[in-house]
Amino acid sequence: MNAERTAPSGAATGPAHAEKARTAVVTGAGSGIGRAVALELLRAGWSVALAGRREETLRETAALAAAAASGPPGAAAPALCVRADVAVPDDVAALFAAVRDRFGRLDLLFNNAGTFGPGGVPFEELPYDAWRHVVDTNLHGAFLCAQEAYRQMKEQDPRGGRIINNGSVSAHVPRPHSVAYTATKHALTGLTKSLSLDGRPHRIAVSQIDIGNAATDMTERMRSGILQANGELAVEPVMDVADVARTVRHMAELPLEANVQFATVVATAMPYIGRG
Repeated sequence: MNAERTAPSGAATGPAHAEKARTAVVTGAGSGIGRAVALELLRAGWSVALAGRREETLRETAALAAAAASGPPGAAAPALCVRADVAVPDDVAALFAAVRDRFGRLDLLFNNAGTFGPGGVPFEELPYDAWRHVVDTNLHGAFLCAQEAYRQMKEQDPRGGRIINNGSVSAHVPRPHSVAYTATKHALTGLTKSLSLDGRPHRIAVSQIDIGNAATDMTERMRSGILQANGELAVEPVMDVADVARTVRHMAELPLEANVQFATVVATAMPYIGRG
C-alpha cells in the first residue's frame, strides 16, 4: 500500500481542515465512474481518498481535480492517493488507516471498484481463476472496504456515516455470458440490505446505485454493438457519466436521517426494461 497526499498549492491540509470538510473514500478512483464521482465530490468541497491499483491513474484524477478548481488558491479540497487492491485485506486495512491518519474521520465510502471479467465467454468455458478474480474484486473487495468503513464510522465522534455500493443493473437482470459479474452484483444487493439493517443503531446509512450504460472505457463496446439476449448484436445508447456522479453526490449529501436505499440510473433508451 502506498499513499501520496495531493493538494493544490495553498490548500489547507491539517486537522483544522479535516474538522470542516466531509471526507470520502472512493475505490476504483483512477478511471470511469470512480473518477467521475471523485471529481464531483472534490469540486463540492469534500476531502477524498482516491483508491485504486494503479497509482499513476490516481494521480491523474487528482491532477484533473486541481486543474478544474476555480476560485482563490486553496479553494479545492485535498485528495489523498492510496494504491490499494480491494481484494487484499492488508491493502484495505492500510487504506482506511491512511484515511484515519490524514483526515481524522470518514463520512462516505463509495464502494465502486469492480471488474467484468473476460467478455464473451460461455458459462461452460469460464475458467475458475477468472470466476474467482471477479468474485474477489466485486464481492470480497466490497465486503472488506465496507467492514473497515463500518468499524471507523461506528467508533468515530460524531458517530455514523454513509456507504454507497455500486451495484449495476446486472444486480437485477443479466447480459449474455456474464455469470460472474451478474452473480457478484446480485450478492452485492444482499450485502447492501444486510449492512443497511445492521448499521441503523450506529447512524450508518447504506445504499446502492445501479447504473446502466454510463459512457466510460468499460462501455465503449456498446457504441459498436454488444450481444443481446436474442443472440443479435446491437448498438446501445449511453449516458454521460457526470449524470451518475451527480446522483451519487445527491445520495451522499443527504442527512443521515434520510437514505436513498436503491437508485437506478440508466441511459433512457437502453434495452434494460424488457431485458433478460
